[in-house]
Amino acid sequence: MAINSNHVTGFIVGMGISAVGFYMYQRNQAQVDGWLRKQGINVSTRGGDDPLSMSLEDLVAEKERLEDIIAEREMAAQDEQVLAEGQE
Repeated sequence: MAINSNHVTGFIVGMGISAVGFYMYQRNQAQVDGWLRKQGINVSTRGGDDPLSMSLEDLVAEKERLEDIIAEREMAAQDEQVLAEGQE
């Protein structure tokens, strides 16, 4: 089955609708994320949130996530050091 003009048109229309949807989400991100959280969907807050405007619960969750990442990296560094010492 070869690609014809209907496929190209469908692709372009789909990309346009996706772009409009993304634009609308970005424009109303706080309201949409709040609604999703009320529905029980955990929405990632990485990147755009100002720590001064975050709730205590969000701050504690972010702190725990960062502590987990730090612990993983420290363990990986220790493992690399043990392997390097074992090869000497």
